[in-house]
Amino acid sequence: MASLKDMRVRIASTKATQKITKAMQMVAASKLRRAQTAAEAARPYAERMDAVISNIAGAAAGSGNAPALLAGTGNDKVHLLLVCTGERGLSGAFNSSIVRLARERALSLMSQGKEVKFFCVGRKGYEQLRRQFDKQIVGNVELRSVKVLGFRNAEDVAKQVVAMFEAGDFDVCTLFYSRFKSVIAQIPTAQQIIPLVLEEKEAANGATAVYDYEPAEDEILSSLLPRNLAVQVFRALLENNASFYGAQMSAMDNATRNAGDMIRKQTLIYNRTRQAMITKELIEIISGAEAI
Repeated sequence: MASLKDMRVRIASTKATQKITKAMQMVAASKLRRAQTAAEAARPYAERMDAVISNIAGAAAGSGNAPALLAGTGNDKVHLLLVCTGERGLSGAFNSSIVRLARERALSLMSQGKEVKFFCVGRKGYEQLRRQFDKQIVGNVELRSVKVLGFRNAEDVAKQVVAMFEAGDFDVCTLFYSRFKSVIAQIPTAQQIIPLVLEEKEAANGATAVYDYEPAEDEILSSLLPRNLAVQVFRALLENNASFYGAQMSAMDNATRNAGDMIRKQTLIYNRTRQAMITKELIEIISGAEAI
């Protein structure tokens, strides 16, 4: 049985841990507000970009000159999985849930005879994926030194992906990230971005408008599609950032509560042990007095 001194040290250590987790919870809560606002502000822009490209792509569908980012290579033999995770841990299952979704997709594609490559954005995803797919990781970007995420960060990633596509390194690219829903709910998401999958949108009154474009639709798409790719990556990074702080806030809250439960249990054991020792000493004193 541990001595009273060891028990006091253990209780003090648990209390110190509780203070740290409580502080981390408060920091995550303060950062979550800004991250959530940024993520929610990016959603309408990304969705509107999709709508604009859908309209232009519909007009260019019959021309046969659609850019490769929209039309694809005609094959789906080589898949690039663009996996966006966090740079730090202590966030519950946030990172592992994204990696799990990407791993499941990779194993499914490989079982179909497809070749799979990984491009990791975030240190935690890279660390987890290299254990099983080390030779298949073709790119890795860490944003640990970035204090505030900007569009330039996403644009740099998008340029690397586009350069790989133009070099013929892959046929299909799928983006993996965690969509922020609430503090306790983050949804791992897979989104195909090359070739771009367009959702068909019906007009409210059943009629469709016809537009004339200047310059031609294929020229507009050639410049718009790479930017849209950067926008989608930027949106994923912002969603991830909000999801990370939400998951960390929830994880640190649970850790603080668990530390409180441990302190109560350890204190109870300490008090019982101390009481037993005092009782034993009293019995020995009384027995010695009676013997005299």
